[in-house]
Amino acid sequence: MIDPDGYRPNVGIVLMHPDGRVFWARRVRRDGWQFPQGGMNSDETPLEAMYRELQEETGLLPEHVAVLGVTPGWLRYRLPRNAVRHNTRMVCIGQKQVWFLLQFTGQDSDLRLDATEKPEFDHWRWVDFWYPVEHVVTFKRGVYASALRHLAPFARQIAGMQAIPAANVEARRGRHHQRPRGSGRGGQQGGGREGGPGGA
Repeated sequence: MIDPDGYRPNVGIVLMHPDGRVFWARRVRRDGWQFPQGGMNSDETPLEAMYRELQEETGLLPEHVAVLGVTPGWLRYRLPRNAVRHNTRMVCIGQKQVWFLLQFTGQDSDLRLDATEKPEFDHWRWVDFWYPVEHVVTFKRGVYASALRHLAPFARQIAGMQAIPAANVEARRGRHHQRPRGSGRGGQQGGGREGGPGGA
């Protein structure tokens, strides 16, 4: 499903641990790390698409999360030229997204990257709230910054200001202070270079 402007409706998911860290995952057979996201079907609402993508990409069910916030309207990003497929009937030039902030209420053992026959991710870990802005593939950074700035106030209601400082404070701290903390289940700390060719 692609709109007349060439954007595919999509949902993005920021899954947050109660301590303010967020779920960060590496795409299968790629170097790029990102938040869970996926396209909406024509008969789905954004909320329905979010729960479907959540289960498909992380194995989590609605009872494992609580919705804390959602971005208003659409946030858009364009794909790099080499990622645009011109041999299709409807050319997709990018994604328009609604982003959800979810509080993780389950256990790490509830997270399963192999919930479908074609997993999206092969490693995951918890990272500081603002870490993804500087470490996602370049063409998504604007959308990530916009989504996290909007969702940060909701996140602070759970994790507090110390865990999630203002974005400009985080920028002054610099990327060397935004190191990942913790690891995924089963040694899924993950190797590979971040910020590589992330998926659409």
